Amino acid sequence: MNGESNENKTEDNNNKNKNKLEVYMWGYLPGALPQRSPLLSPLEVKFTPLVDAGRFWTGVCGGGCGFAMAISDAGKLITWGSTDDLGQSYLTSGKHGETPEPFPLPKEVSIVRAAAGWAHCVCVTVAGEVYTWGWKECVPSGKVIGDPNSAQSEDNDLYQGHNSFLTEQVSPRSQGSRGTGVDGKAVGDESTKRRRVSSAKQAVESSSSGDEPLSAFPCLVALNPGVRIATVAAGGRHTLALSDVGQVWGWGYGGEGQLGLGSRIRMVSSPHPIPCIASSSAGKDRSARGTMVSEGQGYRVPGSYIKAIACGGRHSAVITDAGALMTFGWGLYGQCGQGSTDDELSPACVSSLLGIRIDGVAAGLWHTICISADGDVYAFGGNQFGQLGTGTDQAETLPRLLDAPSLENEHARVVSCGARHSAVVTDGKVFCWGWNKYGQLGLGDVIDRNIPSQVTLEGCVPRVAACGWWHTLLLAESLS
Repeated sequence: MNGESNENKTEDNNNKNKNKLEVYMWGYLPGALPQRSPLLSPLEVKFTPLVDAGRFWTGVCGGGCGFAMAISDAGKLITWGSTDDLGQSYLTSGKHGETPEPFPLPKEVSIVRAAAGWAHCVCVTVAGEVYTWGWKECVPSGKVIGDPNSAQSEDNDLYQGHNSFLTEQVSPRSQGSRGTGVDGKAVGDESTKRRRVSSAKQAVESSSSGDEPLSAFPCLVALNPGVRIATVAAGGRHTLALSDVGQVWGWGYGGEGQLGLGSRIRMVSSPHPIPCIASSSAGKDRSARGTMVSEGQGYRVPGSYIKAIACGGRHSAVITDAGALMTFGWGLYGQCGQGSTDDELSPACVSSLLGIRIDGVAAGLWHTICISADGDVYAFGGNQFGQLGTGTDQAETLPRLLDAPSLENEHARVVSCGARHSAVVTDGKVFCWGWNKYGQLGLGDVIDRNIPSQVTLEGCVPRVAACGWWHTLLLAESLS
């Protein structure tokens, strides 16, 4: 659940250094070690050079629940960390456990970007094509790769047969939304809130029961002619893709507005353009400013195209080229940063950050973290485990500047979110905070932290952090 800006930072930082790049892991990756125990501190991932896999690491992509992903110099998507008792995650990871191995994509494919949701993955090739696999409701219409029956199969087969609970469930926030004009209710009753949390947690985190159909074979997503995708983001059950001209596309589950289409559409089974920018002529090659779609707002949001995207469990965030942050989707904890707990069914500007140029954004299950061009960190949304880093467990419905002493004189460069934890890379340091049941903070214990805490590393300089749901990966430059 990472932002596009993180991946670009990977590329930028790689171009700046000539030393060996290493990958470190910590947290819940049960198949990464023979004893299947949580990794409480950073452990280097050993990559055995192979003819088909490449020789060294070039990027990290986080991963889903119980598996990790990274990219090699040969353009191969490398997966590991899963164990065969995890069901969906085991299949989604390519059945790769202790040994990092290339995911079985077509040999001619070179991967440049990748992301993972709860149990689906999506990646982008150097040619701007998109492959995805995992939960069938997350896999849009397209050509199935490796399925001997794909030539006789209809596209609809890719997303039929969904679990009836998933497709028929009522949104936990159906009582309030901006897109429908229905007044939302503030969350004041703790028992009501607890019930909402429980239903949402079951829906988003109901794991490997095995009753959810999987698309074991990667699907080449059918895009409109001429569309080239630059990067992707994956949420609980939805996917966003950003084209090379700054247009956002989305598909998957949209019951809380996380697809930004103005309604609570349950399923979008093919890539659909998300109207972040009203003018169809807006794009990277246009000099004119575009009018941003944001219902109920009477001002123009700076920007002419989208430069970065992020997906949370059931919400999404995008950044315009002018540094304006927009959010949409589930709002129960204020994770959309609009000052309320309403769902946002269409992209809405986070107006309290106007005037501050936002460079990066990441989204977790119930929270959002963003960083400014000045290196400041802002957080909003759910905070049950300290994942906002504010020093308390109080939710924030508006962006709050983190003023922790540990971040004093630090310039945040990269941000990433797991389900309930957060990570930031500054110039030479990495900080983690939030939920730590499985050691996903890399601090040597399982104690939650509500302020940014520095991860101890030796012999390397952190470059990019990428959180999985319950683990963290780090791309670092070796000093040796």
